[in-house]
Amino acid sequence: MTKGKKLLRSARNHPHNLRFEELCRLAEACGFEWVHGTGSHRVYAREGVEEILDFQPRRDGKAKAYQVRQLLAVIGHYGLEP
Repeated sequence: MTKGKKLLRSARNHPHNLRFEELCRLAEACGFEWVHGTGSHRVYAREGVEEILDFQPRRDGKAKAYQVRQLLAVIGHYGLEP
């Protein structure tokens, strides 16, 4: 199983427990590119995907669960599994 698939499984099973860096790696494994970011914000986009994803970490370094669910919804809608 590839690292991208492991991250996807972890995100689906525990969206509230995913680290911010893992969320960013999952987005990149699905073909998204980091297009902009200032401070702790990172904006990801992908050609052919209408949605723009804006991520920022919680204070404890974890990803915000609603942002994990947003990425999972986009992955499911466009069939972008890593």
